[in-house]
Amino acid sequence: MISRNDQGRIFKIAGPAVVVEGMETVQLGDIVFVGDAHLMAEVIRVERSRAVLQVFEDTTGLRVGEPVTGTGAPLSVELGPGLLGQIYDGVQRPLESLLAMQGAFLARGASAPAVSVDRQWDFVPRVRVGDQLMPGAIIGEVEERPGRMHRVLVPPAVTGRVDHVDAGRHTVHDPVVRLSDGRSLAMSQRWPVKVGRPFQEKLDPTEPFLTGQRVLDALLPICRGGTAIIPGGFGTGKTVLEQTLAKCANAEIIVYVGCGERGNEMTDVLSEFPKLDDPVTGRPLMERTILIANTSNMPVAAREASVYVGLTMAEYYRDMGYHVALLADSTSRWAEALREISSRLEEMPGEEGYPTYLASRLAGFYERSGRVRCLGDGDRIGSVTIVGAVSPPGGDYSEPVTQCSQRTTGAFWALDASLAYRRHFPAISWSRSYSLYARRLEPWYAEHLSRDWQDSVHAVRELLQRDAELQEVVQLVGPEGLQNHERVILETGRAIREDFLQQNATSPTDMHCVLAKQHAMLRTLLFFHRVSSEAARKGVGVEKILALPQRELLSRMKEVPAAEIEAYVERFQREFEEAVRQLVP
Repeated sequence: MISRNDQGRIFKIAGPAVVVEGMETVQLGDIVFVGDAHLMAEVIRVERSRAVLQVFEDTTGLRVGEPVTGTGAPLSVELGPGLLGQIYDGVQRPLESLLAMQGAFLARGASAPAVSVDRQWDFVPRVRVGDQLMPGAIIGEVEERPGRMHRVLVPPAVTGRVDHVDAGRHTVHDPVVRLSDGRSLAMSQRWPVKVGRPFQEKLDPTEPFLTGQRVLDALLPICRGGTAIIPGGFGTGKTVLEQTLAKCANAEIIVYVGCGERGNEMTDVLSEFPKLDDPVTGRPLMERTILIANTSNMPVAAREASVYVGLTMAEYYRDMGYHVALLADSTSRWAEALREISSRLEEMPGEEGYPTYLASRLAGFYERSGRVRCLGDGDRIGSVTIVGAVSPPGGDYSEPVTQCSQRTTGAFWALDASLAYRRHFPAISWSRSYSLYARRLEPWYAEHLSRDWQDSVHAVRELLQRDAELQEVVQLVGPEGLQNHERVILETGRAIREDFLQQNATSPTDMHCVLAKQHAMLRTLLFFHRVSSEAARKGVGVEKILALPQRELLSRMKEVPAAEIEAYVERFQREFEEAVRQLVP
């Protein structure tokens, strides 16, 4: 490790990459401060007495010969009470604190503590004098947000016997537990972002990550601790879907990373999220959310940092036993940053100019997901679920970022531009998308929902496939060339698409759909198809079936509150079956 007094001088400036001379003891990954403006940078290459840095801020105005000071530590984040509800930039600088200090335009080199050093928290100890502490053990709790307990953990690799416990009100840096060897533990700790936090055991993913979106939960589910990507071209709804997941998913903690999206999209997030209520608990959504705001006009190096900063904070809450969702929008901007830095370093390019290590970087990122048994005594289970948006140019899914991400992740939620243009949201293509987790979740659905859930899902999939085949026939010969029962399949397919797969993100009733309501809707759609098909085979015209007033009840089903859906479904089935029976000659 080098000391803060170890200094060098700027030798060359190439955009966000800076070459420094005279820092012979610097190590790869160290954080240094560049120039008189004290800009934060990371060492990404060491060549004898020269070091190459990627600077996390604008390098305009730097001059050759300015000093560079080392810290002897890698890029790390501060972890402790006060993270929830915060808005950070890509290197964990609190934007609201900097706004209060400097106004809307931040000076280069500006900094502030990631968590408040003045606020006092009511620390409730969970250990006593004489207890032997293990890494990851809970030494106490703090109510970080109303009803949201922050479990203060023993840092990894720290063990010892408790000599003194200090309950009461403390700041995050005050010692609250003293060990017999003289070391003290505070409510905060630091952790390097490029190193995954340890755990006891990685468990098989067996519980669903419920999103409240019917097309995902029913047709393309993922597990808690799983991974998914959302590829889609411009305007297909990637950011809207990520924001919807942040609002409606069954994660206890949300870490939303805007790693390079346009400024107006992040502005929408920053202005909207603090005003929203959690549709499940009714509490403010920000009480369980951490936002990392990096826009596309920020230095490219900060995009990479923001991804790892968010992931480390997600792992920290996972270690407390929480189920965390990390939403990254979009990983393509991170990959573009890697490409730019690689070209500045004159490295051998890979496909389409991306660095040859692109696949390993993406794989290392997604591999830090998972459902784990946490460190410490007891049987504490936590998970990190990662959902990354991908922005392939022109919607070309064969480009490197999409392909590398697809090989690593377990769910592929492909967005379809034609659906988006028809205002069908979420614009997820049910034919191009897939999930590798569906079979793993079958036992959970059978135990907690219904044994016929998977049968209903398979039946809907077959109807959608058959509908797609018949649509091609209709384009050739028209609907009149189909048999009566085939026209029923077309109408059922349209009902599935419009009344089940499509959701209104602005409707308080339809924006989030619980699993029980989804099951009721599936049963009703299949009931509609079965009764209509039987009537069609007995000679009843499809036009007469669709003209029944009960058909409108099917269309309005999505707006029925979950608490009333069973009664509504029973009413529809009873009235529709009776009306169709009267049509049969």
